[in-house]
Amino acid sequence: MPPPIPPLFRAQLRSRPANGHVAFIPPIRKLVFEYCDKWPSSANTRTYLLNHLQSLARLNPHLEVVVKQRNHREPIIRGFFVNNRDKIIPLNGLEVTGIAKKVELLLDSSGAKIKPLKRRAVESTTEAARGIWSGLHAARPSL
Repeated sequence: MPPPIPPLFRAQLRSRPANGHVAFIPPIRKLVFEYCDKWPSSANTRTYLLNHLQSLARLNPHLEVVVKQRNHREPIIRGFFVNNRDKIIPLNGLEVTGIAKKVELLLDSSGAKIKPLKRRAVESTTEAARGIWSGLHAARPSL
């Protein structure tokens, strides 16, 4: 008796969206603004939200924008990315223009880990022909 064939649903026939020559999927998917309604450190964040949030949402229709109250805490912005990573940036002590720059930084970010720019040592997948050299096993020079 042959094994039963699992049913093929219509939703399985769809292709998954991917970056290419036809479409572009931005790496950021969600921005969450968290602020306190009473603390003075959140005053510039509240000003930014009142004046710039609607234009930010209109310019980025792919982006989910969430505003949450975070009572008795410093204001932050969280960026959630497609690669299941997130970045958190504190907003206390920033002016409205500084907050706009941090939002742009998250919008332009890929969400990947920060990698050092130094070159890494070359690592071989195969063993050397002569083996690993060690100063302990080398012949001692005669004087």
